[in-house]
Amino acid sequence: MTGCVISVSLTGKGEWIMPTKNPRVNIIVEQPLYIAMHDLANSEGISMSAIARDLILEAIELREDVALATLADKRVKTFNRKASLSHDDVWK
Repeated sequence: MTGCVISVSLTGKGEWIMPTKNPRVNIIVEQPLYIAMHDLANSEGISMSAIARDLILEAIELREDVALATLADKRVKTFNRKASLSHDDVWK
């Protein structure tokens, strides 16, 4: 299991606080990927951080789409019209 390290600071009262509103992630990318991200950020007028966040969100959504399509394919293969309920039967 991997963990997540969140940047925190210890206050004088022994409390842990995060110095920013959102957790941070540091990534290392190859030069061609960095250039592509830089160009995208510039063309969209947003920061490198924002473009990285947007690309990660898009990748997660695409993976979810693939997982849901796989589930739908399995359900279609096992669907039995004779055993299924009509719309009216479901809402009774």
